[in-house]
Amino acid sequence: MASRLATLISAMFLLAGLTAAHAADPGFCRQYAQASLNQVRGGLANPACAGGLQGPRWSSDFAVHYEWCLGASYGAAGAERDARTRFLRGCTGR
Repeated sequence: MASRLATLISAMFLLAGLTAAHAADPGFCRQYAQASLNQVRGGLANPACAGGLQGPRWSSDFAVHYEWCLGASYGAAGAERDARTRFLRGCTGR
């Protein structure tokens, strides 16, 4: 009985890991990239934020965000969006 339960729990963790690793679909990634650009534009428009917008996370190129998203999981895309949000809230004081 205990070994069946352990097998079931192991299978659940394996399936959860496989689901989280799937890449995002193109429709989701188009929306993700557009939202990313909105965040970038908002950061660039604020002098308190603009100087800290470094690296691909802050690219003003739609394709950079879109292509990255196509190879990322939904969770990774959400984490990236949340990282931009935290940065923007920190530099704007909101």
